[in-house]
Amino acid sequence: MILFFTLIRKNCWLLLLLVAGQALAQGSPDGSFFVRGTVQDGQKAPVPFSSVGLYRSADSSLVTGMSADEAGKFALATKPGTYYVKISMVSYRERIMPNVRVVAQDVDLGALIIKTSAEMLQEVVVQGERSQMELSLDKKVFNVGKDLANQGGTAADILNNVPSVAVDGDGNVSLRGSGSVRILIDGKPSGLVSFKGGSGLQQLQGSSIERVEVITNPSARYEAEGMGGIINIVLKKERKEGINGSFDVITGNPDNFGIGANVNYRRKNLNFFVNYTASYRNAPGRGSLYQEVYRNDSTFITRQRSESKLKGLNNSARAGLDYFFNPKNVLTAAYTYRLSKGKRFSDIEYLDYLSNTTNLQSITNRTQDETETEPNSEYALSYKKSFTREGHELNVDLRFLDNWEKSDQYYGQQTFNPDGNTFNGPYILQRSLNDETEKQLLAQIDYVQPFGKDGKLEAGLRSSSRDMTNNYSLTEQIADGPWNPLDSLTNNFLYEENIHALYGIVGNKSGKFTYQAGLRAEWTGVTTTLKKTNEVNDRSYANLFPSVHLTYDLPKQHALQLSYSRRVRRPQYNDLSPFMTFSDNRNFFSGNPDLNPEFTDAYELGHIKYFDKGSVSSSIYYRYTIDKILRIRRVDAQGYSSTLPENLATEDSYGAEFALSYNPFDWWKIDGSFNFFRAMIDGKNLSEDFQSDTYSWFVRKTSRFTLWKNTDFQLRGNYQAPQQMPQGKQKGIAALDLALSRDILKNNGTLTLNVIDVFNSRRFRSTFEGDNFYTESNSQGRLRQVNLTLNYRLHQAKKVGKGPLEGEN
Repeated sequence: MILFFTLIRKNCWLLLLLVAGQALAQGSPDGSFFVRGTVQDGQKAPVPFSSVGLYRSADSSLVTGMSADEAGKFALATKPGTYYVKISMVSYRERIMPNVRVVAQDVDLGALIIKTSAEMLQEVVVQGERSQMELSLDKKVFNVGKDLANQGGTAADILNNVPSVAVDGDGNVSLRGSGSVRILIDGKPSGLVSFKGGSGLQQLQGSSIERVEVITNPSARYEAEGMGGIINIVLKKERKEGINGSFDVITGNPDNFGIGANVNYRRKNLNFFVNYTASYRNAPGRGSLYQEVYRNDSTFITRQRSESKLKGLNNSARAGLDYFFNPKNVLTAAYTYRLSKGKRFSDIEYLDYLSNTTNLQSITNRTQDETETEPNSEYALSYKKSFTREGHELNVDLRFLDNWEKSDQYYGQQTFNPDGNTFNGPYILQRSLNDETEKQLLAQIDYVQPFGKDGKLEAGLRSSSRDMTNNYSLTEQIADGPWNPLDSLTNNFLYEENIHALYGIVGNKSGKFTYQAGLRAEWTGVTTTLKKTNEVNDRSYANLFPSVHLTYDLPKQHALQLSYSRRVRRPQYNDLSPFMTFSDNRNFFSGNPDLNPEFTDAYELGHIKYFDKGSVSSSIYYRYTIDKILRIRRVDAQGYSSTLPENLATEDSYGAEFALSYNPFDWWKIDGSFNFFRAMIDGKNLSEDFQSDTYSWFVRKTSRFTLWKNTDFQLRGNYQAPQQMPQGKQKGIAALDLALSRDILKNNGTLTLNVIDVFNSRRFRSTFEGDNFYTESNSQGRLRQVNLTLNYRLHQAKKVGKGPLEGEN
């Protein structure tokens, strides 16, 4: 397989041009045509994900079906004949289009208006919900609100149970084993995640999330940032007439209390939406570390145990207006404010031995008391213009992020003799003050121009400017003496980033083939400055990022897609900041101001098949990376470690992924995924020892059973196999979640009880080895969690989704 992917990489452009040439040479398939259309509401706004079925007029048998896309568009492939089209969507009246005759060409039904049916909401009977997982060739959509185990959790909890996605104890997100993932909110960068990276997801309440989209090989339309791909978190928002919404109340153990509201009001050409969440959590964590250091023919051993509690009060409010000048011109203004206040308490015990674990030399206790405040604001203004021809659009987006964080930490440390009673040195008290700010201005324009029958030309530009500061100071007091600054650890770090991009994409369809080719150009300038020492690192570079997607439609609802894209991971603020964490004074983590960006060429061949009771997708993929960014651990002679990101020479990785959505019976739904991969990392540029060749895999499975008419039970299991790394090994992780839900209050409410990590087994375990050390670590950032959630729907109902034969185009 590796030889196959190597040949693809070396000859990708020749291969893609040959396939594209074959696509253009194909005519329409014999006797096969499309019935197309767009589903809209009474205000001529698209109705996304509505169910569209094509039925044979003679016997009313279902021929094919699908869900409309986000723009309400659908395309149903069929043979010549006479049919009728049925459109259905919860809260709307069903519509049937009779006498659809397919003779010798495609049929375009144009805009199909379906009307709301507010008076039916009180009597709606739920026949079935949209599948938790919807598969398409270019992305996978996960309707996370349908996963019972997600109730009461955070965005990090939700992502940790999306297939091929993993979230570690610090909130770092990886996709298919790659830690470089671009996370977007509603398709755009957001202050909800950008300031603190993936860790910000731990403060975003899951009740505000509608779905998660995973794009493993993005086109030139998207930012080139993100080696592993893009994860787009779509927040809840409605545009139905009148007032409607949903409300959540959460309680849990360990302490997890929260409320959430998603309310929408639409009247003629004005739509108002608001989302508010508030939560209080007291999350306990624990960890341990065993380390051997070899020096002068002696072995120095440290056993380390830690316990922590993170108390956090988080408030998030998002409000906005959609103003419809007319059905083809919409202006949207939105404001998001998030305020997080946290208290972190931790206790660390160090036991130091000589030669073996019976020869105890000393005991050291260290405490941490941190107070953190983090207010974030985001202002957004967007405009969408739809022209006369369907698909002809102009989108303009302008947003400003203003984030700030203040951290005040006290550390106390005392060392004792082996008896644990007598002091071995003075009591040390340290204080660190850390002020961080971020201001980012982002402007983006996207334009789509259809041509011919199925052609489409896209172009756009994007410009972003971001300034960040980190003013860090550390002082120390010994035995009630004066406070003295630690000058070597005190500085002011400035980060300035400017990225400007321009892209163009052309796509068309010829017979069974659809092709799309794009090119994105990005200019990047990054300057970092350490004010106190006047160390300036100024970098600028320009890069081209091509992408190609080729799709071939096979008979009986099969499809294939071959894709290629070039991606980049630019070192971000946390990657470059030289300041070290100080809560653990034996193990320090920091950034690296000398870090270079890494680049990846990504190739993927995907297949999707729809069948009577579900769908299955499979793909094989290959990634070749240069200047691989990986955190390297080094330990000095005294046993103090430092871990920071460094550039390794290359990484070759390839694998296969399978995803299944299946309804064997009306009362049983199954979603599952399996991802197997091999990764070969070459870090000989740093050390001959920094090499690894690993085989690993992930598996996720969710089974949901309808026990009675309005009661569901769910089992969700995850397993991540061990993985070899250049310095050691990440051990396997297994976890099981349970959930039970019941509809109440005349089906307007749902009560859900879930248990996350039933066996307390979601632990992150790893080993590290170097010339002079051996380290084992074991951490659990969150213990078993039990949540009880009440969801109440106002003028809403559970969303009806796909039928057995339905899929995405």
